Amino acid sequence: MATKPMTKAQLVAALAEETGMDKKAAGAALDAVTDIITKEVSGGGAVTLPGVGKIYCRERPERMVRNPATGEQIKKEADKVVKMTIAKALKDSVNG
Repeated sequence: MATKPMTKAQLVAALAEETGMDKKAAGAALDAVTDIITKEVSGGGAVTLPGVGKIYCRERPERMVRNPATGEQIKKEADKVVKMTIAKALKDSVNG
């Protein structure tokens, strides 16, 4: 059941085959999409990929955490995390 994830080279080859582009143009397009998503999410925005899901940044408040080695309580500063909500269409295609 556990298969290896698709590599970037495999993704670029599949994208090139699906769109009829050459691999160089498909790689450039994939890099451009990645850059756009990175800029938007790091700026506090969100990006919706139709049929895949929504990528967004969420702020976590300051909180107390425990060091598992010593059991000591440490205050962790507020930070941001990147989250992704999966689209219902993708969930249904996997489960159905």
